[in-house]
Amino acid sequence: METTESVHGAFDLTGRVAVVTGAGGGIGRTTAEVLAAAGAFVVCADINLSGTEETAEGILGAGGAAEPAQVDVAARGALSELVARTVGMHGALHIMCNVAGIMIDSSIIDLDPDEFDRILSVNLKGVLYGCQAAGRVMVEHGAGSIINMASAAVLTPAPGVGAYAICKAGVAQLTQSMAVEVGRHGVRVNTVAPGYVPTNMTARYYTRPDGTIDEEAKAAVLTPMAKFTPLRRVGRTSDIGYCVLYLASDASSFVTGQLLSPNGGVAMHY
Repeated sequence: METTESVHGAFDLTGRVAVVTGAGGGIGRTTAEVLAAAGAFVVCADINLSGTEETAEGILGAGGAAEPAQVDVAARGALSELVARTVGMHGALHIMCNVAGIMIDSSIIDLDPDEFDRILSVNLKGVLYGCQAAGRVMVEHGAGSIINMASAAVLTPAPGVGAYAICKAGVAQLTQSMAVEVGRHGVRVNTVAPGYVPTNMTARYYTRPDGTIDEEAKAAVLTPMAKFTPLRRVGRTSDIGYCVLYLASDASSFVTGQLLSPNGGVAMHY
């Protein structure tokens, strides 16, 4: 029989160590906050050092455990060094969240090869490097959960974001392939594919050159986005963070190789 204690315990991450890339803001920051609130020690990693320091400080201020780390996920060896340092300092790595990502706006026809290389380096290769670094440690340990961030763009194509969608489709396939390879070692690998969530990355449509928000333009973007979803709202970063918590926790111990898409119903799939 399941009890209050067993249900709470299924989501309890006390004693576990997590690395979250892209933790300097947006979905990555909220993911780090959620995992820390569930009891994990969180290494908040981002290329933006001040952003990840702010995330870690917020977690510490709320009574959680965290530390900042600067990392460029696109740099070969950078995530291996981060994982090795984390294991050396904290004794283990139980959860790896590959959230860091960038966006470029371009049609497929006009896509610049250099820009495509840049987004591939971060959004696909960066996830691969994170999977490899964490996977080696977790396989040796005989347990672990890797959560990769994709996008609902892999389920619902849209103009102008093809390069981004290509990378995220690669992440979804990477997840499935790795899940098959490491499952016998007790390691789970899953994907979260969010729908539209207002973050610094998605705010480019209503952010002025000086960095301030154009509220009229913001409403013009978000209102139709909300009307387009069956739930009649856009996503919140916490909607994604709690999906990550599920996949990181024992509550999902029989889940691997799956794509979970919190998108308000914009894309529905079997």
